[in-house]
Amino acid sequence: MTERNELVVRLGRAAALSLLAGTVGGAVVLAGQAIAARSREYAQPELGLALRATVGRADAPPLRLVLLGDSSALGVGVEHFEETIGGQLAQLLSEAPTGRRVHLSSVGVSGSRSTDLATQVARALLGERPDVAVILIGANDATGLARPADAAAYLGSAVRRLREAHVEVVVGTCPDLGAVRAVASPLRQVLGWAGRRVARAQTTAVLDAGGSVVDLGTETGPVFRADAGTLCHDGFHPSADGYRVWAHALLPAVEAAAAVAYRHHH
Repeated sequence: MTERNELVVRLGRAAALSLLAGTVGGAVVLAGQAIAARSREYAQPELGLALRATVGRADAPPLRLVLLGDSSALGVGVEHFEETIGGQLAQLLSEAPTGRRVHLSSVGVSGSRSTDLATQVARALLGERPDVAVILIGANDATGLARPADAAAYLGSAVRRLREAHVEVVVGTCPDLGAVRAVASPLRQVLGWAGRRVARAQTTAVLDAGGSVVDLGTETGPVFRADAGTLCHDGFHPSADGYRVWAHALLPAVEAAAAVAYRHHH
């Protein structure tokens, strides 16, 4: 099932949820919005984007960084490697005062939910072990109206497996889905509410499993709500500017994780 069709099914479920909330009129509006959202064209992964790259000075200390998660871990919505979240994070890490030579890879898969992370963790741990893993997940759990506790449990398990393999982990929690412009109100509010529930559950699970958390919804949501330019043409996935906002939000936690990994190896 494509990510777009998945979204349609989920939006239909969100409409059903509003019926439970007690307003038939509201559910009719939501159902109409779900149909409108379904007919939109959503950005697809750019298959030409390099998911492996090395960024930074040849003489800088190396950092193996792997991205796991959904379409955001791939950079769906932009056309160039430099615009993806991975490309921007690698650039920022290479330019930091503690400049690193970043060996970047991504095992993210568009449309992924937390249940898909087990496979991605196995792929991330093949070959040379990464120093730091960044996980971006939760939007598809929220739009699918998964039980937050279930989604968080799968995420916690993935973090625990990476930590047991001595990989430092930073999780960017579910972003602010109330900022999505592909969907009109009141469905947008329903998605925003679902996303916040997922993010809260994720935070607890990740900290319990020994990972670090960056609350993307709280830290970057206001920027996405204020500036339409943070989303790409589909009004759903981030643009280069949106990924830049996320990269800057993630950077302090990723730098701290990289410093810990460096100390452990030396």
